[in-house]
Amino acid sequence: MVGLLSNLRNTLIVSFIFALIIVAGYYVHNQSGLGIFLQALFRWMHVLFGIMWIGLLWYFNFVQTRKMPEIPAELKPAVSKFIAPEAMFWFRWSALFTVLMGLILAWNRGYIVQALTLGFTEHPIGIGHTFIGLGMWLGIIMMLNVWGAIWPAQKIALGLVEADADAKAAAGRKAMVFSRINTFLSVPMLVCMTMNQTIFG
Repeated sequence: MVGLLSNLRNTLIVSFIFALIIVAGYYVHNQSGLGIFLQALFRWMHVLFGIMWIGLLWYFNFVQTRKMPEIPAELKPAVSKFIAPEAMFWFRWSALFTVLMGLILAWNRGYIVQALTLGFTEHPIGIGHTFIGLGMWLGIIMMLNVWGAIWPAQKIALGLVEADADAKAAAGRKAMVFSRINTFLSVPMLVCMTMNQTIFG
């Protein structure tokens, strides 16, 4: 068991095999048709990617960015050359797949247009679609911040793109500001994503 758990790849392979067995169990015992099963599958993937995305967002803001000034200068390259680039890989792709799975879920459930228009295509206005649409737009804005601002700036700040010291400092500030914007948006976004299903179904 220790041998399995000491290797992340093997741990994840076994974890996903276990998860897929459970998914197969839900498929076999699903009485509501393929559409409902696919909704459940897309919701699982949406939450799976979302936990990774927001977890890394909060790690960057609550831990790495706050503690970097306290790290001795000779130790900082360990973070900027090894930890941060790896974390940014998982961060940006989990952001994209979280939004993608959420949009597929909304499409599969038949309310993507109503949600993206915040319920204004309905009469009277569909308040449930207003709230879930607000959450969706916050998530989309956050994902666009990741790919359009945070990642390009981090490539410069981390030295993955050639730049002088001033450009690296400016890029680091830009990445921090947009990351803080996403942290700010993440809490209300999660309110919409978690409460809507309970209140409106």
